[in-house]
Amino acid sequence: MRPRRSSVSFVSDSRDSSVPPSQTRPEVGRSSPAAVCSRVDRRRLAEVVARVGLEGRLRHRPAQLSGGEQQRVAIARALSVRPAVIFCDEPTGALDSGTAAQVLGLLREAVDRDGATVVMVTHDPVAASYADRVLLLADGRIADDLPPAGAEVIAERLGRPLVATGGVRC
Repeated sequence: MRPRRSSVSFVSDSRDSSVPPSQTRPEVGRSSPAAVCSRVDRRRLAEVVARVGLEGRLRHRPAQLSGGEQQRVAIARALSVRPAVIFCDEPTGALDSGTAAQVLGLLREAVDRDGATVVMVTHDPVAASYADRVLLLADGRIADDLPPAGAEVIAERLGRPLVATGGVRC
């Protein structure tokens, strides 16, 4: 089966490419590749925008938003259309630990509640710990295949200590 644009969403670590400079917040639901092929569910969009904490920022242009807010716009855009597959490249890299936990919870919920598949690339053991399966890559090859594991186990397999940041105890 060939994937359709309406069934795939992307979240990039590059906020500049995630939110065009002229885009305003009300357009967030219409700018997803998946939204081009489907009607925007306004209730779902409002729910996702609230969950990522952007309700009061919807009328701001990207230049008026912090890097973390721009990243949350990209995540809200991806989740708003309930895609079958969500590809994420460092989705929490620009976020504080509290917001990162919210976003990871939303991605986890997309899997558990909506039946989506999330494919995430990350260097963060805490983000990886939300996954059902963790593939560790080295030199372009799979070096390890872990079942669901805690951040400590993933950090150990990566060969580096887990460092707590932003007040999160790991």
